[in-house]
Amino acid sequence: MPPKIVGDARPNSFEFETDALIKASGFREYDARWWFGHPGSSVQPELNLIGVQALGMGLGTLIRRLGAGPDIVTGHDFRSYSLGIKLALVSGLMAAGARVKDIGLALSPMAYFAQFALDTPSVAMVTASHNENGWTGVKMGAARPLTFGPEEMGALKKIVLTGDFDLAGGGSYEFVSGFRQTYLDDLVGDKRIARKLKVVCACGNGTAGAFAPEALARIGCEVIPLDVELDHSFPRYNPNPEDMQMLHAIRDKVLEKGADVGLGFDGDGDRCGVVDNEGNEIFADKVGVMLARDISALHPGSTFVVDVKSTGLFNTDSVLRTNGAVTDYWKTGHSYIKRRVAELGAVAGFEKSGHFFFNPPIGRGYDDGLITAIAICQMLDRSPDSSMADLYRALPLTFGTPTMSPHCADEVKYGVVERVVADFQAMRRDGAIFAGQKIAALITVNGVRVVAEDGTWGLVRASSNKPELVVVVESPVSSERRRQMFEAVDAVLRRSPEVGAYNQTF
Repeated sequence: MPPKIVGDARPNSFEFETDALIKASGFREYDARWWFGHPGSSVQPELNLIGVQALGMGLGTLIRRLGAGPDIVTGHDFRSYSLGIKLALVSGLMAAGARVKDIGLALSPMAYFAQFALDTPSVAMVTASHNENGWTGVKMGAARPLTFGPEEMGALKKIVLTGDFDLAGGGSYEFVSGFRQTYLDDLVGDKRIARKLKVVCACGNGTAGAFAPEALARIGCEVIPLDVELDHSFPRYNPNPEDMQMLHAIRDKVLEKGADVGLGFDGDGDRCGVVDNEGNEIFADKVGVMLARDISALHPGSTFVVDVKSTGLFNTDSVLRTNGAVTDYWKTGHSYIKRRVAELGAVAGFEKSGHFFFNPPIGRGYDDGLITAIAICQMLDRSPDSSMADLYRALPLTFGTPTMSPHCADEVKYGVVERVVADFQAMRRDGAIFAGQKIAALITVNGVRVVAEDGTWGLVRASSNKPELVVVVESPVSSERRRQMFEAVDAVLRRSPEVGAYNQTF
């Protein structure tokens, strides 16, 4: 008999040691995230190891029902509890008849690469990505290079919460030794740069510290390490290159060492943040425009996919237009953009969060922060007379914000966004003045992006992996218009008392 599935259980109790605790809200739009807890935490856990085992039973059941077969790759990120969670997941997978290939400590893109290198259709990567300590989760897929979307996550949630497992047995386990080197050898290949680049490599003491410095050194960079020692307490800051604290630390090291560029990686290595040689922290969507200019010069007529949080320059930049580039704005989320890149045969996809996806000849379609870092170094190599700051200055000036996330509980956040969308639709219908102008357009493919007549825009959507909303603002006109749009969007949000404080503003 499978374990009893419960949505609530108190730690240090009989129930916590005998029932499968797995909170329903942890099944997100395209992956799974739960608060697992850590020593000293007073927050109630949403998951226990028996719950992880049940998740493995459900995933093993689902991949067979999807026709992907029993073979699956697993790996885990560098957290104090990730190995134990992975082994609990593996036991559940094996109970459902899965044949598990375990690559050990890994980056998420290393697990995606293993699907190709080990000829294994499915993947389950245990990682909390950039979330703070105490969080855990699983990124999953059954059709390389794609990861699950809402349909697969909904099916998995139903199987697990109802205990609808096919416990066929007959599973197996194989540890794949030395796969780190296999991954790095493939990543670097024959890529070498002629330009002598001095590169700050920042890893926030996360998993990427075991991979990124070597990869950059092997292509010919002089590497200046910053917080590359593995330490799952994350003593300085959370490894999140979208967080201004990490970007400021990279900026300071770039200026101290006179580096050509600073590159920062998140906790599971699928994202890359950038600071130029003058210490400017370049938001990832602007880095995407720079890479799109470089790539479309090599491959005229390229198609790019970007998420709705990204700069409007992808549609208006004269260099991209001259190169015949076409851009498609799509839903935020690594699985959504990855799938859209595959559907359109786009050469690349860019997310403001720093997830970048490259199809052949650059990559295999999945997001890998190290491939992104190498592409940035190659871009600089192809522009020997320009610094990173020169390339940044060559972009049309816009005034953007970091990604700002006010707290909003998982149970209510989607309802709040629906009300915000309805408010904006009513304002546009009535011809109301918003942030000093009429609303020129509303993009509702993912939350709502409200666009003013002068091109200034603000976005509100629900976070797919945390109890938060996501707010981004950009103006092609001025910092004052950026501030005006932010205050107007925030005023709409404050109509909902469920919306809490921001994690950061500008």
